[in-house]
Order: sequence, then C-alpha cells, then structure tokens
Amino acid sequence: MYIDELLDDIAAQAAEADRTKSVSSDIIGAIKANDVMRLSASPELGGLNAGVAAIGRELEMLAPACSSTAWCLWNHLCTFHLFCGMLGPSHSELLSGITVRQEWVCFPAGASTAVRAETESGQFTLRGSAAFGSGARYAEWAGVSFVEEDGKPEFTMVDLRVPGVRIDPTWHAMSLRASATDHVHYEGVVVPAGRREPFHLRYREVFRDPRYAMIHHRYREDWVALSDLWLGAMAVGVSQAALDECCAGIQERVAILGTKMVERPTIHVNLGQAGALIAAARDTVFAALSETDERIANEVIPVESDYLRQVSASMQALQLCDDAMRLILRVLGGNGLREGGTFERRYRDFQAMPLHINAHRDRVTEQFGRHLLGLQTQNPF
Repeated sequence: MYIDELLDDIAAQAAEADRTKSVSSDIIGAIKANDVMRLSASPELGGLNAGVAAIGRELEMLAPACSSTAWCLWNHLCTFHLFCGMLGPSHSELLSGITVRQEWVCFPAGASTAVRAETESGQFTLRGSAAFGSGARYAEWAGVSFVEEDGKPEFTMVDLRVPGVRIDPTWHAMSLRASATDHVHYEGVVVPAGRREPFHLRYREVFRDPRYAMIHHRYREDWVALSDLWLGAMAVGVSQAALDECCAGIQERVAILGTKMVERPTIHVNLGQAGALIAAARDTVFAALSETDERIANEVIPVESDYLRQVSASMQALQLCDDAMRLILRVLGGNGLREGGTFERRYRDFQAMPLHINAHRDRVTEQFGRHLLGLQTQNPF
C-alpha cells in the first residue's frame, strides 16, 4: 500500500479542508511525493502499472480520511489513463515526463465547457473556459478538448503554469468542498503544434481496435468504467467508516427513559442491514475490478458488454452504500448528529458519488437497457 503512510495527516486536516474549501498544501505536496501518483501509469512511462483493484484499495482507504482529497487523486489517476489513450505512443515523452516528475493532471470538460483554437505560424492558441476541473488548483497539467474553425473536436494537454491560464474557484457545492472542481480559463494559451490529437467521440470503439496504437494494453479499458469502479471503492470506504464510527459511538448512549441504545432491537436490525449492504457493495466493486485486471493481464480487448458490466457494478454498489448511509443516519438520529463526529461531513461528501455523471443511475441503466435490447449505446458516456 502507498497512501496508508499519509492517512493520519490527511484525516487530521479533513475538517479544515472542508471549512476552507482547500486541501492543505502540505498534504498535496506529500501526495505528489508519494508513488501513489504513478499507479495508473504503465512501465513504458516510468509508472508502477498497478492493478486496477490495487488502485481501488488505495482509494477505499483514502476516502474516509478526506473525501475531497480522495476525489482529487481519483480524478488524477483516471484522467491520466484517458490521456495515455488519447495521445498515444507519439506523445510518450510528454507523458513520461509527467509520470517521472509525479505531476498532477486534471480534465475540466463538464457542462458549459467551450474552448476554441486558432492556428498561426505552426502553433495554436486556446481561448475559452472549461468547467468542473476537479483538482485543478492542485494540478500542473490539464487535458483540453477543443474545436478549431472547422468544428472538428481535438484534444491536447496544457501546462497550467504557462501564461494565459486562469483558474476560477467556482466550486461552492455542499459536497467535496475542497475538491477544487473549478473552472479553468484559457486566455490566449499557446500550445506547441505537435501536441494535439483527434478527440474521438466514440473513443471506446477506437481504443478497442487492435490496429490502433496504444502505449500499453491497459489503456484500451474505458476510463469512465474505471472511474466508476474506483468511485464505488471510495463509496465503500466512506460508508464503512461511517458504520464503524456509529457502532463505536453508540456503545454508551442512552435512549429516552434510560434504555441503552445497544439493547434496542431496531438498532441491531438497521446496523446489521447496513453492514450487509456495504459488504455486498465491496464484493460487487472488487469482483468487477478483478475481472478487469485479468483481462488486462491476458491482453484481452474489452467489448461493450465488459464496459457495461463495469459501470453497472459501480452503479449498484453506490446504491447499496447510499442505502447503508441512510440506515446509519436513522440509527444516529437527531441526538447522534448533535453530538458531532464526522458523519455529517461524510454524508455530505457521499452525496456527490451516485450523482456523478459517469456513474449516475439514470444514465447507466438507460445505456444497459439499450444494450439489452440490441440498440447502440451512446458515447462518450
């Protein structure tokens, strides 16, 4: 394990990060100095080529300590996976440099993103803004999807330290307050002409073509699917920690008329059900992650049913954890919340997980249903 040596320090600053909406700079520096940054990078890039299940276990441990910090690292690991597939072998030098220096990447490309490029004298200039760049203020690099005058979608990476980049702290949500899911503005940012590739809207199909050159076979796996499964692992970690804290904190509590809480049968029922739900969620996520690792090890090219297996496993695990969190809330009751603890923050942070567009229940079930009916699934999500 890599992140375990930092967990105490990460947990110690979690409440302050939530209050100030920014992860401690010391914590960000410590993570960047840790080999956890290189887990999703292949050996060709100087990475550790970690199994996707092993990455899931790291994130499962990190999320209870500070979900905002976990969200940023999760975003770095899964978007770097995408960037390796998008840029391919011809950009190995760039990607290797990022890996070896253990620099942070992000991918602001959410709703309202609009970035255009103008080409002149062998270089191109980016103008516009990109939304929802989780971890942007902590990152050195951003992936950018943009269009030129002809409207053709393309992709590049921008060094966030160059002139013309402005990060606007727009994330004011109730959840993951320190995840820095901000807007990035490109105000005449000059990018080397050779640092661009087509942005394949149906990239899953392109990446699955054995003729399409890849840095490593692992990058044929869809980044959205991996992000969903790792998100499920984080949800398991958060809900398990909430359950453990609830069980420990309830031991000496007394209900109305002096009855001990630990002796009330409904407490047993609700906590038992919560524990079973979390165990089922963990089994669901890590079974799908293990299947993915086996496919990567044997260099089996994934198909659409594999992708849907991954995203549906994550969706279901998130739903199980959501149900468990509500049961824990029922057990804690008003007095339990009044007494403090970390549940309120964990509960808020958890809310962003099943709502994320990649793993959203409505989107995943619709796509799975289309596939079951023999209809084409829709891309990029």
